[in-house]
Amino acid sequence: MRSIIFTFLIIFASCQGILDKEPIAILDSGSFFQTEEDAVQALNAAYQPLLFSSENGNFYWAFAEVSSDEAITGGDGSRPGIAEMDAFTYTPRTEEFNTFWKLQYAGITQCNLVLDHVQDIDMAENRRNQIIGEALFLRSWYYFLLVQVFGDVPLFTTVAPPDQLKVPRAPKTLIFAQIEADCERAAGYLPGQQPAGETGRATRGAAYALAAKAFLYEKNWEKTLEYTAKVKALGWYALMPDYEDNFRKNTQNNAESVWEIQHTNLELGVGNFLNQWWASKKYEGYGFAEVTEEYVLAFEADDPRRKFTVAMNNDDYFGVVYKNSFSATKYSVRKYLQPKDEVTQKADGDINYTAIRYAEILLWEAEALAELGRVQEAQAPLEQVRARARAQAGDPLTALPAITTSDQQVMRDAVRHERRVELGFELHRFFDLVRWGIAAQTLPGFEAGKHEVFPLPQTEMDLNPALIQNLNY
Repeated sequence: MRSIIFTFLIIFASCQGILDKEPIAILDSGSFFQTEEDAVQALNAAYQPLLFSSENGNFYWAFAEVSSDEAITGGDGSRPGIAEMDAFTYTPRTEEFNTFWKLQYAGITQCNLVLDHVQDIDMAENRRNQIIGEALFLRSWYYFLLVQVFGDVPLFTTVAPPDQLKVPRAPKTLIFAQIEADCERAAGYLPGQQPAGETGRATRGAAYALAAKAFLYEKNWEKTLEYTAKVKALGWYALMPDYEDNFRKNTQNNAESVWEIQHTNLELGVGNFLNQWWASKKYEGYGFAEVTEEYVLAFEADDPRRKFTVAMNNDDYFGVVYKNSFSATKYSVRKYLQPKDEVTQKADGDINYTAIRYAEILLWEAEALAELGRVQEAQAPLEQVRARARAQAGDPLTALPAITTSDQQVMRDAVRHERRVELGFELHRFFDLVRWGIAAQTLPGFEAGKHEVFPLPQTEMDLNPALIQNLNY
């Protein structure tokens, strides 16, 4: 994927025109797609909206974390939209929703351009199929995020001319079905692993995993198990012995990584801006997404994941001693942050975002089994995750005892707890609370029947009369 980023920088000017100007894209795309290299360049550009970069302004993290019980806004008040997410006072005019919508549809448009034209290029069939597989996966990823955030959204599977863009929202059930079908098709085209120079491109495991996640959100537990089994059967993935290796610069793209969004420190807008947005203001950061005490107290005694996820008083904090004054809550995030000497620019970090880890695959499996009443079977995948953490505890003989219940509700609660502490600040929590139906009883200010989804951007409502706003906005 590093190579994808470099290539993207070289060809960005031409592909940006395709992204930004729909009529020109339709008129010129046929002349652009002449060679295999053209197709690869266009595909590389389809990866760009994934980045948590300053250029993208991708605030998906704020929807997932600041709206949840893991974090409060923090910062200096310079992003009122993030404060609105914390208090559930946002509106269709909140800037971050408009930016996010445009970013995802830019990615979808780029994928559709590739899918519309790659068949017309004279190239090896296996190479064509891999390009198709990557484009199908990326389009599915962008649609999955849109459904998480907005619910029903317009569905485009080809590049539409301007007079055909004003369409109604498609039901999310239809979009999930599209994601599932496209991921299954993509898996047939994609390799199990990418060569070293192409790290970060979509793989068969990533496609199966995204399908599993779509089925999970639909509460199709049998299909969730079918697709988690497909991921496991590939034999590529395993938990890293050291939990923190998932968040270190030199141990990224490891055996636990199923789908990892790459960032690099080039001072060219392809670095991870969470390195600055989440760092304490006492450590040259902005201090957004300050960790709640409630989240810290969720960890069991001697759970080592707390120190890998959260900094607190007198902890080492990337070479300095953390103090209570570093955050209004007395706690700060560690994940996706790195020491000053590792980057040339604070907002351009090169810690990747691991969107799907093998640990999460195991927890999806445990959740599906628990929901099907197969409680004793759920113990095994849950125990794999806990055992890795236990091995790194101060006293592995007493920490994090195995869950051996036969009670469905107890197991359900145990799996949900494990997701919270294992995957903290990995951009899942708010959406978990919503899909479990417990957000209203967990989050102050959350209104049932309204805040399960965010409002469609007013700009899009004004441009497209066929759109109907989410309820109660």
